[in-house]
Parts: sequence; structure tokens; C-alpha cells
Amino acid sequence: MKLHELKPNEGSVKKRKRIGRGPGSGTGKTAGKGEKGQNARSGGGVRPGFEGGQLPLFRRLPKRGFSNSMFKKEYAVINVSDLNKFNDGDVITPELLKELGIIKKQLSGIKVLGNGTLEKKVTVKAHKFSDSAKAKIEASGGKVEVI
Repeated sequence: MKLHELKPNEGSVKKRKRIGRGPGSGTGKTAGKGEKGQNARSGGGVRPGFEGGQLPLFRRLPKRGFSNSMFKKEYAVINVSDLNKFNDGDVITPELLKELGIIKKQLSGIKVLGNGTLEKKVTVKAHKFSDSAKAKIEASGGKVEVI
């Protein structure tokens, strides 16, 4: 078999429906949009939740409860496997991680997760550590420091 002889399996590739294209397509003229009206126009239709001017459901229902989303803490996450880029004996700080581009933003702090393996003996300074990350860093002879 040669490269130019390769073909997809029978029935696995379906032709795209070309809407509003002439007599053969079966969806010419109004392109399946019916006649006139807001939904037939380009850019037509109403926004999600619009009920034709009737007060929408999300405004009819009472607001209840308290949301803590404004105050939640979001951590920049790195994995133990990301720490293999450093040399033995390095002290890894949030500033160093940002400088090297391993993290983009510090957010509320940095959390180290235990995904992957660590072959280097490093000291890691971060705001939070998962239990497995702590175990892996200490098993490789490194140190964990909570800032």
C-alpha cells in the first residue's frame, strides 16, 4: 500500500450539508429558516433566557443564600514532575517559578501536587502542598517549606 492509495473507511466520512446552495442541496432559498421573521434574519434570534418580553424565569425566582465565590482562594498549581527541571540543591520559590515561566500568575499562592516523580533533591517553598507531594519531595531527599 502506498500513501496515495490511502482512503478512509466506507461510510466514515460524511459530506457537509451546504445550506442555501442551489437546487440540488434540498435546502435552497430560505436555507431551512422558514419565511421572514426575526429568526430568518442574519444575526437574528433572541439571547438565551429571553421570553419574548415576559419577565424571564431567572428574574422571577427569588435570590437566596450566600455565595463565597468572591472570596475563594485560587492557587497556581504545579506538579512534582515540573520540579525535575531544577538542579540538585536548588531552592525553588514562587518568584523563581514565575521567572522561568512554569507558572503565569501567582494568584492566591502556589500549591504543589504529587503528580509524577521527582529525581532531584530540592527545597521547595510554596503556600500549600498535597500529602503525596510532600511525601515525594521528602523521599527524594528534599525539603518542604510552607510560606
